Amino acid sequence: MINSVTTVEDYIEFLTSKGFSFGEDALGFISFGQHYTSTTDEVVNVALEITLKAQKEFDGSFFVSLLEMFKEQKVSTRKSALELAQYRNII
Repeated sequence: MINSVTTVEDYIEFLTSKGFSFGEDALGFISFGQHYTSTTDEVVNVALEITLKAQKEFDGSFFVSLLEMFKEQKVSTRKSALELAQYRNII
């Protein structure tokens, strides 16, 4: 997907251009999850990527659970998020 750090809004635009669609409820979950966990754009973006890879569509509760796990494990980079997801057999 996108390697450079970008805003969540830009990343959603990128995903939309690739054929993913996000309804108002999905956008609400994304915003809620980011604020609820005080997570950076980089970690929110990778949580979105992992959610879409694992679930094949956006699943709000799965996404928020990922963000909570990342916060609990003090994940702060894309690399560490992907490593944790692989370690936990999520992807």
